Amino acid sequence: MKIFLRKIGYILLMLMLISVISFLAIHAAPNSFLSAGELNPNMSPEAIARLKAVYGLDKPLLQQYSDWIINMLHLNFGISFVSGQDVTAEIMKRLPITLTINIVSMILVFVLSIRLGIKAAMRYEKRTDHLIRQFSLVSFAMPSFYLALLLILLFSVRLDWLPITGVHSIGIEEGGFGYYLDMAWHLVLPVGVMVFVSLGSMIVYVRSLTLEILKSDYFFFARSRNLPPKTLMRRYIFPNLMPPIVTLLGLSLPGLIGGSVILEQIFGIEGMGQLFYLSALSRDYPVIMGILMITAFLTLLGNMLADLILLKLNPYAGRG
Repeated sequence: MKIFLRKIGYILLMLMLISVISFLAIHAAPNSFLSAGELNPNMSPEAIARLKAVYGLDKPLLQQYSDWIINMLHLNFGISFVSGQDVTAEIMKRLPITLTINIVSMILVFVLSIRLGIKAAMRYEKRTDHLIRQFSLVSFAMPSFYLALLLILLFSVRLDWLPITGVHSIGIEEGGFGYYLDMAWHLVLPVGVMVFVSLGSMIVYVRSLTLEILKSDYFFFARSRNLPPKTLMRRYIFPNLMPPIVTLLGLSLPGLIGGSVILEQIFGIEGMGQLFYLSALSRDYPVIMGILMITAFLTLLGNMLADLILLKLNPYAGRG
């Protein structure tokens, strides 16, 4: 409980620091949402002043920040400059699909990287090891946007096997098994791209850890007892692989969430990534700040869960 409370305090402190840095960076940008209106001859200075008063932009910077913090504590991120809708409602509408893509991608990366990394280490310097290492190199060097375009041209344009954009077919009724099956069909390409570009570094990492385990004294001692391969895998390899892999997965959360910004725009998925991209283009500050804070919270929460899982796997890690 002491460690849990310490993690909660760390999350609150980091969120406060992130909010200050993000707020100052947004307001230090050279252009603003009202810049286009100020250059428009049809917009009078009185109209611009009224808009600033509506959104609270006429107040001192410190008061703007304090008002925003108070509203954020009530899960109120303000009103969107562009749509005029509640920012919290817009984000909550797009959050589930982004979380679905990232969670499914992380699970697949976790399973495939462990399987391929261990297999490469067990076949050290053999053909299987070389093939898996070459695959890892291609995966590590492949840009996600380039791979997405290639897969769209191949599977959507030429072969017409998979849809190009969106998460649902036109006219499909919401709810039921067919609805979710259609969504899974639409998410094959974006999830496949995220998994492929994330596998390379994880496979190399798992392979390196497994090789260290295979060279250890306790593993030689276990092999000398003629234990079956499944027992060696379950009692000696997996328990020593899990802590560093869980730590790495927790640190890779920001990359997965940030990578969905590009892919959601390419595949036309109405998630948080696409909303953030469009809001950045239009200087929609309330939406940008809301997405930054929610993304930061999810990242910190994921890291905390990874630390707690690591503590469960290795209770001595939290002592001292």
